[in-house]
Amino acid sequence: MSTLRNVLRTPELRNKILFTLAMLALYRLGAQIPAPGVNLDAVKSLRESTDQAGGIFSYLSVFGGGLGSLSFFALGILPYITSSIIIQILTVAIPKLEEWQAQGSVGQRKITQWTRYIAMILAVVQSTGTVFLINRNPTQFYGRPIQMFPDGGAFRILLAVMCMVTGTAVLMWMGEMISQKGIGNGMSVLIFASVVSSLPGLAITIKQLKGWAGVTVALLFFLLLCAGIVFVEQGQRRIPVKFAKRVVGRKQYGGNNTYIPLKVNQAGVIPVIFASSLLQLPTLLVNVLPTNATGTSWGDSVRVFINNNLFAADRLGYILVFGFLIVGFAYFYNTIAFDPVKRADELRKSGGFVPGIRPGPQTELHLGKILNRITLPGALFLAVVALIPSAALARALGSSNIGFSGVSILIAVGVALEMMKQIDSQLMSRNYEGFLK
Repeated sequence: MSTLRNVLRTPELRNKILFTLAMLALYRLGAQIPAPGVNLDAVKSLRESTDQAGGIFSYLSVFGGGLGSLSFFALGILPYITSSIIIQILTVAIPKLEEWQAQGSVGQRKITQWTRYIAMILAVVQSTGTVFLINRNPTQFYGRPIQMFPDGGAFRILLAVMCMVTGTAVLMWMGEMISQKGIGNGMSVLIFASVVSSLPGLAITIKQLKGWAGVTVALLFFLLLCAGIVFVEQGQRRIPVKFAKRVVGRKQYGGNNTYIPLKVNQAGVIPVIFASSLLQLPTLLVNVLPTNATGTSWGDSVRVFINNNLFAADRLGYILVFGFLIVGFAYFYNTIAFDPVKRADELRKSGGFVPGIRPGPQTELHLGKILNRITLPGALFLAVVALIPSAALARALGSSNIGFSGVSILIAVGVALEMMKQIDSQLMSRNYEGFLK
């Protein structure tokens, strides 16, 4: 309580927290307001199917939270996340982007601007595809033939698409405002709000099916999962580095010791986002296959097979395919995020070296070997967190699609840790006792 009092007594920190809470309140309000012309009965049915059916819409709802009502913030910041990942990968392949990255803050502003442009293009594509997909196959999502846009036709659909794209632009602005005037990274905080807002609904579902005993077991499992995530997220492999001494005139430079920190989970949740996006492609493709009223066409058979095997959390096919994609993308991303050749060259130019390892190719091989060894436990950790909680809940609740993944908890815990560290650093700078014990 004394720590919380110190937080509230600091005017600057208190204002940042209040500003962040105000932005989150606006975000959650916008996530509940449907786009103009949307049938409210269809919205209610879509929310129920999003909460219970899982699949692509549950995945998208983690990053948006308003897809169940086709709200202004239906897409959330998923287009911006996808755009950021695309830019990060293209930086390795496009020399101009690599040149901008080396320019510091000036180049970073250019990269950020292009990230926004690509995010808006993705928002147009995703919002159009989502609206037409839901409006084209009402029975698949609502359980009965009901139209999302009963009046207005193409004009109402276009208006809904424009509202969703505008909402994405507003959310990008809100995220930047939180980063500048609030606490934590704005985009991560918005995802955190979406994840936390879905937990009460999951608890209510568990209580209805298994009673308070089920809620207690789920809470204990949740606490153990959080403890494991914190343990792995804080884990590092520190590679010692020494710098040679240099004497310039009467002054001596260098000679200090430091280390290169390599996190066990170096890639964060990006491999899971990659794998999830790739796993959604079959569902998007089968929705354009031919269908008929009796549900006996070959398109219906393929659709049923994919929904039962690639989106059922407790099915072996889903576990194997999703797990393989997560591990593969973890190795792929780490090779981009941490380049042993580039890092060894930077050490050589600055006069640094790893004790016992010669500078140059030997250092490159040493760093590459450590990176490969540390990537495996991090990738397996991501796969376990993404697959085991959802499979366990699916078995316990007797439902193959529960619309929940351990990745949600991974995101929430990671963002909470970063926010606590930021609050702690600001408290320590004012000679208060830290927030983290």
